[in-house]
Amino acid sequence: MNKSVLIEEMSKKADYSKAELGRMLELTLDTMTKIVKKDGKLQLVGFGTFQVKKRAARIAIKIAAKKVVKFKASKNFL
Repeated sequence: MNKSVLIEEMSKKADYSKAELGRMLELTLDTMTKIVKKDGKLQLVGFGTFQVKKRAARIAIKIAAKKVVKFKASKNFL
């Protein structure tokens, strides 16, 4: 699924135009990104948790250490 399909699905259940839903989705994703970058964690009860984790360097293939965002789905997600 991509963003336009998500907006299409949202429009079936909401009284907003696809343009309005697109703006709301962009605002939501932008806000979530800023929170994870600033605080390192965003927990949405009933959905899941986004958290920044440090990934160690790997020696065998020589991959540098870096920060990655992990998502852990809640029990209710599936």
